[in-house]
Formats: sequence, C-alpha cells, structure tokens
Amino acid sequence: MQKINRNVVLALLSLTSLVFLLFQLCYYKFYLSQKNGAAFSKVRGSQSGQDSTRWHVVRKFLGLISSHNIPVYLIDPLILGLVAKDIGQIRSSPDGPSPECKYFCAPRDFTTFALLDKTWKHEAGLFRTAEKMGFQWLKIINKDPRLDGMDDLSGMEIPLHYIFKLASHAIHLVVFYERSGNFLWHGPLRLKQHMDRKFVPFRKLHFGRYPGAYEKPELLLVSIDDLKVQIPKNPSSFLQEMSHSRFLECRYREARAFFQLYPDDASLDAVEFRKKAKSLLHLAALTLNNLGVKFWLSSGTCLGWFRQCNVIPHSKDVDLGIFIRDYKADIIPAFQKAGLPLKHKFGKVEDSLELSFQGEDDVKLDIFFFYEEDDHIWNGGTQAKSGKKFKYLFPKFTLCWTEFVELKVHVPCETLQYVEANYGPEWKVPVKTWDWKSSPSNVQDNGVWPVDEWDDVIQIY
Repeated sequence: MQKINRNVVLALLSLTSLVFLLFQLCYYKFYLSQKNGAAFSKVRGSQSGQDSTRWHVVRKFLGLISSHNIPVYLIDPLILGLVAKDIGQIRSSPDGPSPECKYFCAPRDFTTFALLDKTWKHEAGLFRTAEKMGFQWLKIINKDPRLDGMDDLSGMEIPLHYIFKLASHAIHLVVFYERSGNFLWHGPLRLKQHMDRKFVPFRKLHFGRYPGAYEKPELLLVSIDDLKVQIPKNPSSFLQEMSHSRFLECRYREARAFFQLYPDDASLDAVEFRKKAKSLLHLAALTLNNLGVKFWLSSGTCLGWFRQCNVIPHSKDVDLGIFIRDYKADIIPAFQKAGLPLKHKFGKVEDSLELSFQGEDDVKLDIFFFYEEDDHIWNGGTQAKSGKKFKYLFPKFTLCWTEFVELKVHVPCETLQYVEANYGPEWKVPVKTWDWKSSPSNVQDNGVWPVDEWDDVIQIY
C-alpha cells in the first residue's frame, strides 16, 4: 500500500473541520436562532438589532393571540406615554407602513398587555402554539379574593399573570377580573417557591407590585409601528388612573376572628340600618364621583371596613373624608338635588369645614374636610352651643382603592395608622358610647369661633 502523505491528511482534516464549523454556524443562524427568536431582520427605521427584536417579539405575540382569538389590549406605561403625545396623529394616520419604529422599539425589557378573564378560557392550546413559535412561558396563579366572605375563605386559585419570553424580550400579560363593585381588578405577582426568579426582571414589572383597581376602559383599535393593536381610548387618563390604582382587600380573616370575640348584631334594626347605610354610601359616591371630587371612608365607616368588613350597626351614620383642596361649591347643591337636605354646616373653607346631610330616617351622612400641614393632616370639629373648635390630628397618608358594600371606594392606604390615630391602640374593642369631643385619641382643643362669625360658621337646618 502506498504511503499516505502526512501533510495531505492534516489538510483534509482541517478542511473537514472548517466545513463542519460553517455548517454549525449556518444551522444556528437559519434554524435555531429563528426558532428561539434570537435573530430578526431590522424593522424599518429601527436603530439596532435589539430594537428590532422588541418589535418582532411583539409582532409574534400578537400573531399568537390572534390565532386563538384572544382580545388583549396594550397597557404598557412607557409605550402609552409615547402614544399619548401623538394620539391625534395616530388616530388619523392611515394604515400604511410607518416611516420608523418609534413605539415598540423603545428600550425596555418587556411589553405589557391586558386580558379580560371572561373573554378567554382555553389556555392549553395557546401554550402549545407559543412553544412551537419559540416562546418560553410562565403562569402565575393565586387565590381568588372574590370568593372570600364571612362564611367562606375559599382556597381556589386563578391565573393572575402570564409571561411569554422570546430572545431577550418578554411579554407580560395581566389578567383583569370584574368585581361586584362594577370595576376591574388585577392581582399581585407573587412567585411560588419552585418558580425561576431569574426568568425575567420581575421587580421591574409595573403591574406586579400590588393589586390594582380600574374602571372598565373604552378601547380603540389603532396601527402603531405597522402593528394593529387595541389601546385605552384615552391613554393619558389610563396612565393617571394607573398611578393611583393600588387596591386593598377587606381583611376577612381578621373580621371572622373579631366576630368570634364579639358576635355580630343580627337584629332587625341592625340589618335595616346597614341596608340604609349602604344605600346612602352608594348615593354619596355617585354624587361626588359625578362632581369629580375624590373622597374616602373615614371615622367609624373606615373602622367598620378595616375591623369587620361591614358597617358598624350602632354607628348611626356614614362618614367620608375629603381633602380641602378638592372642595367644590357645587357639593351642597348636588347633594340637595340628590334628595339629601343639608343638616348642618360648621366652619368655613379656610378652617374646620364640616358638612352633614340627612339621609333616610335617622341615618345621616357626615363629610369631614382635611387640611394638610408639613408633618400631619387634620380635620376640625365645632360644638354648636359653645362655638368651641376641635382639631383631630392624623399622620400623613395616601389613598388606595377597596371594595366595600359592593362599591369601589377609597380608604387610607396606611389604614392601621389612620384608625389608631382616631381610636387608639384598643380600636379592636367595640365601643358603643362615644363622645366626639373627648373620646378620639387624636382630638385637641382648637380655640373658639369669634361670636361675630357664628352666623357663618355654625349653621343648623
């Protein structure tokens, strides 16, 4: 056998290795990278391949949900903020190609969409299709708070968030549910122990930090960066709503523990009062919402929500708080037009304003106006017969949404501090004898109204 030249063998081996390496590179580029979303051609006007990746991931996601007839809408705050500036142009622009990728190519780690739960129920097929398209996905479930009540603390879990990841970009799909107060709610994003905490940068997700409450949005179909997508009709209003959307659940477990110590009053009088108080609160909310005046549950009504998830039957009134900066002169005539005559008006807009309206029978609506100082917030009180003034001090607080007697309504986010300021550390113990001038923990004397002002600051009807 003729001796094989050693240099020829080495050359053949080198050539074979080079061909194999080129094959691997081509295979990755034209098959694996496309399957996993790692390589995309640039969209018109984008500045980099990374910009293009974001646009293509969104496009593939929209194709995915369209193939399963899932009506999602865009709620990404960064993109909606850009859209809000150009909303007039976007509404009037034709469906032709965009000159540049301005919105979906904006730098971000994820894009956020919303889904109404009742519009879609078949997730298994979606996940199979998503995997075929190269998406990785994650489903976050948690307890359904709508099933909680005094008689049942259900352990049923529902899907709250879906995350679809392709290449270096992720889609966050937030599931909204309708609540009995006729509003939409989404839950927090809480990972189970076995879940991959590095799947996406979870802490950056805008809709995962805490539950949120929203009005049902009116949607608009538009073309953005050559992609058809639904958005809230008024993006600016939605973003404003989002910034104050935090939601607090009623504490049913604590309420049940409270009633084990102090059985609920189930008498006919108590049932009737709660019915009237609920009706009065709904009417007050409708009236103030129509005026665009922000309010919250205050005093005994707030205590009832926080302590026992219900109206306190021996309170005999409904209490609301309003910041004095939100006062409108239309408030009194609006309530009178709604059938609630003015019972008394104490103080003035500049100092210690308080209104009381007469509801059905002996149930009244008290509205306290709150004044902000550098380190605290306060509302005033007036004793009609003596002209004495009182001040009730609260630590500064912000407002959150809750659901109370089938109504979406505000409460102080820092509820415990708010309640403790008013009722002291023993707020969990029911008190049926209450003197508004001396019983509150946060009350202090605030002087006396000058006699020549009494006709203006002490008005009783």
